[in-house]
Order: sequence, then C-alpha cells, then structure tokens
Amino acid sequence: MQGNDFLEAVEMKFGSMKLKPEQYSALGLAYIGDDVYDLIIRTIIMGIGNGKVKNFHRLASGIVKAESQAKLMKEIEPLLTEEESSIYHHGRNAKSGTTAKNASIIDYRVATGFEALIGYLYLKHDMPRLLDLVEIGLNKTGQLPDKL
Repeated sequence: MQGNDFLEAVEMKFGSMKLKPEQYSALGLAYIGDDVYDLIIRTIIMGIGNGKVKNFHRLASGIVKAESQAKLMKEIEPLLTEEESSIYHHGRNAKSGTTAKNASIIDYRVATGFEALIGYLYLKHDMPRLLDLVEIGLNKTGQLPDKL
C-alpha cells in the first residue's frame, strides 16, 4: 500500500482533516487509533482464511485487549523516534474519563498511549511506519496469528 489510500479516499470524498495530527488531543488520537489497530488486526485475521466469526472475534479480542497492546508497546518503545515517543507518553499520561474493565490501570494507560501513537501515525498519513511498528510488535510478542 502506498501512503494511506483509505484516509486519502475519505478526505477526497468528505474533505481534509481540519487539524494537523499533532493538534489533536491524546485521547482524540487514541480514539481513532483504537479503531485503526482493530481494523489492522481484523484484516490480518481475515487474511488467514475463512472460518467462523466467533473464532475471528476470539482471536482479535485477544490481540487488541489492553494487556496485549501493553506487551506490544513495551517491545516497540525502544524503536520509537523522539516525536513518536512524545506522542506515546502524552497518550499514556492522558486522564481518561473511563476506567479499565478487564485490565490493570498500568496496562490500560500504556494501551491508551499505544492507541494515540497509532492514531497519530494514521492521521499523519504514515501507514508504512505504523504497519512496521505493528508487525515488529506482533512478531516480538508472538501475537501474529497464522491460523484460526
């Protein structure tokens, strides 16, 4: 994929983003980053082959939960640029109005920082970097699914 074809298509159809990626709040970046990461994981899982939706969901849920995202983030954090690290820390330290349902507060906050980073890279139109970091993290944590 070159650049960010999906975001570019949305912007062409509905108008460009009003703000630069760095102008969004950390929680705003995490909001979009959560869904972008979920879509990446679901796409990977669908690429494995056909199966039951409940199996797709079970596999995806295990990868996108806060605990798994926190493990992934700990693996990729040393690889971040100064700019990326700043976005991650800003997201991790953001005060959210919600609480972790099935995760420790530490994992929840690290996951929020990870999602903010994903959202930032997505809105910055840097899908190659985003996908590289996700791939490295999934491989290092053993979370890259290869079968249903």
